[in-house]
Amino acid sequence: MPFEPVTLSGRHVELVPLSPDHGQALAEAVRDGELWRLWYTAIPSPEAMAAEIDRRLGLRAAGSMLPFTVLDGPGGRPVGMTTFMNIDAAGPRAEIGSTWYAARVQRTLLNTEAKLLLLAHTFDGLGCLAVEFRTHVMNLASRRAIERIGAKLDGVLRHHQRMPDGTLRDTCVYSVTAPEWPMVRSHLTWQLEKPR
Repeated sequence: MPFEPVTLSGRHVELVPLSPDHGQALAEAVRDGELWRLWYTAIPSPEAMAAEIDRRLGLRAAGSMLPFTVLDGPGGRPVGMTTFMNIDAAGPRAEIGSTWYAARVQRTLLNTEAKLLLLAHTFDGLGCLAVEFRTHVMNLASRRAIERIGAKLDGVLRHHQRMPDGTLRDTCVYSVTAPEWPMVRSHLTWQLEKPR
């Protein structure tokens, strides 16, 4: 099954194919929280946003990434980016990653619904065997968010890659497998619907 550009819509979020037209709004969104300053991430600065969009679109053209702009509701404002990456069409399997959100929407229903939409597309739409999530061992907020989804830790890739500041990243690899998807779907749906 091919990973092709698609729009995924919910009540709290809409994921649309990444476009250079989103550049200015994404540059403004990344300023909310100055996310590029986090030493354990590789989030683009406002000045580097156009180059990052070009990079992701180049990887889309090569078939190894399917990037999205994250909107704060259907037809809303851009508040971040996410991707299907490390795509293995033969599996099929993929990673959900290179995700960042403006600080104002972090830890909200937007992220919960975005993950539900992405996972539903991979498992129900594309028949994936498994979906991975990867993060820096020191990115504790990301690790907690991945674990709240219901993903399981597969292991840690030690000295996996060099960070922009020269340090070596240990990467935590998590996954959800196809047999686990019904439980994870129920959990994410409950998170969206439970009384607040």
